[in-house]
Amino acid sequence: MPRVCIASANPVKTAAIRGAFLAVFPSEQFEFFSVDVPSGVSDQPMGDEETLLGARNRVRNARAACPDADYHCGLEGGCAFIGEDMHCFAWIVISNNEAKPVEGKARTCTFDTPPLMSALVAGGMELGHANDKVFSLRNSKQQGGAVGSLTGGLITRQTYYEPAAILALIPFRNRDLFSLTSFPEDTAASQ
Repeated sequence: MPRVCIASANPVKTAAIRGAFLAVFPSEQFEFFSVDVPSGVSDQPMGDEETLLGARNRVRNARAACPDADYHCGLEGGCAFIGEDMHCFAWIVISNNEAKPVEGKARTCTFDTPPLMSALVAGGMELGHANDKVFSLRNSKQQGGAVGSLTGGLITRQTYYEPAAILALIPFRNRDLFSLTSFPEDTAASQ
């Protein structure tokens, strides 16, 4: 049974990865487990580059902590300012445990945050803590998250991450396509 190491102890992130694997590979059985590893980036990554690096670092650190897993998955939430507006998103990276690992990655859609929440994050507060302060919540990042609070629960943090995790699994679902560098008929015609 393939083993999937999720580089987070957050139950929302582990549920999103579990849901994605079971949706993409419904006839397979997996063993899921999590490991709490550092991202190597700031507590609140800013911009695509830092956020993607955090997800990749989590995969790398999970591989070191769990070398016998078949897949390693990293999720990292980030924010970016476009003018005065703050947008939130996450990067999800999934890698297998082959000699030459295959990497799948995808970014969630983005959502705007209200000015008060944006100001707290701009001042150095992590988005989850800012969400807790604005909505008088506690530990919302292990529940619905900012996206859940802002959508009134229509989209939770899990349902927000899961489609991107499914997209990150595209190279694993389509291994034959991702190993091609030319069309077979092009190769045959050139011989």
